[in-house]
Amino acid sequence: MGTPLCDGFGRDVRYLRVSVTDRCDLRCSYCMKEDVTFLPRNQVLSLEELDRLCSAFVTLGVRKLRVTGGEPLVRRNILSFFAAMGAHLRAGRLDELTLTTNGTQLARHAQALAACGVKRVNVSLDTLDAQKYTRLTRLGRIGQVFDGIAAAQAAGLRVKLNAMALKGVNDDEIFALTDWAAGHGCDLTFIELMPMGDIPAGTRLDQFWPLDEVRAHLETRFRLIDSALSTGGPARYVTLAETGQRIGFISPLSHNFCNSCNRVRLTCKGELYTCLGQEGSTDLRPVLRAGIEGAALAREIRAAIARKPAGHAFGYGPCAVAGQMARGMNHTGG
Repeated sequence: MGTPLCDGFGRDVRYLRVSVTDRCDLRCSYCMKEDVTFLPRNQVLSLEELDRLCSAFVTLGVRKLRVTGGEPLVRRNILSFFAAMGAHLRAGRLDELTLTTNGTQLARHAQALAACGVKRVNVSLDTLDAQKYTRLTRLGRIGQVFDGIAAAQAAGLRVKLNAMALKGVNDDEIFALTDWAAGHGCDLTFIELMPMGDIPAGTRLDQFWPLDEVRAHLETRFRLIDSALSTGGPARYVTLAETGQRIGFISPLSHNFCNSCNRVRLTCKGELYTCLGQEGSTDLRPVLRAGIEGAALAREIRAAIARKPAGHAFGYGPCAVAGQMARGMNHTGG
């Protein structure tokens, strides 16, 4: 392995989030336009290319791999990629292989994911109301998600729910989501809305809900005990004293976590983004398709990691959005 991956600010990079597709079977309004244009297939890395690239990161010291999209489970033959990454788990080269999904395809794949070594999944669920869910996702049926969660748990997978905190959309469901998660044995994490994608800025301003306010709302009913727990990502956790339930908060704007960021993101095109909130990336697809491997590929990856910026520029003012990224979350991965 040699020297571990380290950026110019002394942060070790141990966590790779890889988007295996920009395609999705939903069109969540905060994520993408309804008439979004997806990438031509010849621009998307093959599963074999993704295997080569992710394996190079593992060789360089990445210990946690999260598969994202788009919706990763809509990609054809995606289980072969999970199986390839599972081999790193069995060999002890990788500590954890996880998945972020919208849950619509989870019922079909849960058992196979568990067989590949996946032990936990994050499922996006912003509302429990079926009609609101369909409006928010434009295409979704919430029953598929509930079935997927049940199937994942039956397969032995731990499920964490990710709920985007959206003012005027689901701010009336914080207690309902908390109770539902507790009743179904799921952890729950709330996430602040980030200014990403071709979405009208006014929408972002209207819907942004700082998680300090979400926490204060929870504290009207529960006593929150801060926890030192870390799952390797950016969430800060609390425990509800009354129930023992664990709640996470991911707050990239109100309380950014850039100084401890150990993550980089690889898109399905082979672009390496060392910061979610910056436009700069390194295109590794030409390197891969030129047949470059081994030490030469490692040098390209190390050079990109060395350029990782100190932090992002996201921000919401009273009348404007700062640091807005044109690319959508389905491009970079969650």
